[in-house]
Amino acid sequence: MTYSETLNYLYEQLPMFQRVGAAGIKKGLGNTLVLAEALGNPERRFRSVHVAGTNGKGSSSHLLAAVLQAAGYKVGLYTSPHLREFTERIRVNGQELEPEYLVEWVAKWRPLFEQVQPSFFEMCVALAFAYFAEQRVDIAIIEVGLGGRLDSTNIITPLVSLITNISFDHQALLGNTLPEIAAEKAGIIKQGVPVVISQTQPEVAAVFEREAAAKLAHLVVADQIYQATFAGEPAPETGLRPLHVTQHGRPYLPNAELGLPGDYQQYNVPGVLATLDELRALGFRITEAAVRTGLRQVTQLTGLRGRWSIIGQRPLVVCDTGHNPAGLRMVMAQLQRVPHRALHLVIGTVNDKDVAGMLALLPPEATYYFCAASIPRALPAAELRQQAAALGLNGDTYGSVREAVAAARRAAQPDDVVFIGGSTFVVAEVEELYAA
Repeated sequence: MTYSETLNYLYEQLPMFQRVGAAGIKKGLGNTLVLAEALGNPERRFRSVHVAGTNGKGSSSHLLAAVLQAAGYKVGLYTSPHLREFTERIRVNGQELEPEYLVEWVAKWRPLFEQVQPSFFEMCVALAFAYFAEQRVDIAIIEVGLGGRLDSTNIITPLVSLITNISFDHQALLGNTLPEIAAEKAGIIKQGVPVVISQTQPEVAAVFEREAAAKLAHLVVADQIYQATFAGEPAPETGLRPLHVTQHGRPYLPNAELGLPGDYQQYNVPGVLATLDELRALGFRITEAAVRTGLRQVTQLTGLRGRWSIIGQRPLVVCDTGHNPAGLRMVMAQLQRVPHRALHLVIGTVNDKDVAGMLALLPPEATYYFCAASIPRALPAAELRQQAAALGLNGDTYGSVREAVAAARRAAQPDDVVFIGGSTFVVAEVEELYAA
């Protein structure tokens, strides 16, 4: 098969959560364990950090990978979903999986897939682990796909576990209360393996404390050690944002810069720094210079896109993958601080999200361009417009993300702001993002 035929095979034969929703989920680790055993248990042949959370786990994973790369290590990075190309999910030192490797690997193991009938994600995890083992990475950063306890990635025993923010998302699969959701994330905590919690959240703290105590896992609450705040707005010419960091209240990394300028990143940085401390305690050599370089050059080192990504000036055009109420709330707060004459919002979402909760956070004074990404899960643009109109959000519908973005850019004046978001899959179809 060609690369394109291989992808079609995977998308058609293996149920994929990103495309079809809950039907693409196979709860439990059974299939992944069967695949791993058939592959010779590659997950046991590399060291790893496991990252879970509702919001922030992707950014945190990329930041960790960037710092470790800057420190001279060969770093595997597994994240999901991809934006444009499947190969974005699996990287070594920022380089995406070679398409030829995917074609050959799928051809080799296709009889196994047809016997086991894994989900798309279970196959992806097996592929990533096999690739990292073959590449002999020094360490791999493994982002949980959904939840934690029953996520396919949870067959690893990492050096450190990191859990970022806990918010409402995927309630039908993870639970209807924050403690229930936290319990699923806490499922990545392993016997005797240190666990870092990025953010103090009193409503779920006891969940992590209980699980860590039961597993005799050293528990670190990162924002009780490190505090990170932005010391200004992103520099227009570089997109870098000055970052003020303290450690136990004392200055740390003076004059640092972060290559991810979204407001919400200040909640991710403490968890990243505390995780690096745990790795240092295990013998990793990570200098201050490496930390600075990784924080500043994360997008160049790892290829991360879509987190408060500025893809145009005059008008300012920003896209962000925030796709649940907690994530969108922070993005909207930052958007309102950006000087502007008028706001133009290109918005789409998927049909299994809290659409009403998200729409309630959007500014009524903006002009809206409603669209749907090209996936089965996408909420039809006309239905989104109808729900939005009931909340006083007005605009037109468009046949594609591309058409909606083009219309917003045509309508916007030089001192306006265009925002594109509401769904990872909407951002994935923004052509300008890949040229930025």
